[in-house]
Amino acid sequence: MISFIALIAGIIFGFGIIGSGMVNPALVLAFLDVTGDWDATLLWVMGGAVTVGTIAFMLARKRERSYLGLPMQIPGMAKIDSRLLLGSLMFGIGWGIAGICPGPALVLAGTGNSDALVFLVAMLLGMGIYRMTQDRG
Repeated sequence: MISFIALIAGIIFGFGIIGSGMVNPALVLAFLDVTGDWDATLLWVMGGAVTVGTIAFMLARKRERSYLGLPMQIPGMAKIDSRLLLGSLMFGIGWGIAGICPGPALVLAGTGNSDALVFLVAMLLGMGIYRMTQDRG
């Protein structure tokens, strides 16, 4: 049942980012171009996502178990350190270059989009490099 609910949530997410334009790299890059021909359309998408997420977390914090009976796993506050800042910087640079982030990349890859496939390979390679360097340290 949990896998079925996850599948439904993933399908809803996929349709949501398609409908919002988040899978269109040109729209994403226009949103990121704040000094040029800025398109604020995605600001509404992000605002909606932050609003829904904030409400969901507020409600979830009051519960010990999810609606499916699983224990709630809400992340606690973490310190802002150099790893977080470097990771955020790298994510932002990658998003700015490609106009794609991981969720939309998976949706685009499902359509056979070659740019998304290259992005996913690069992302997985980066994750592998991170894992190898962390295992050594």
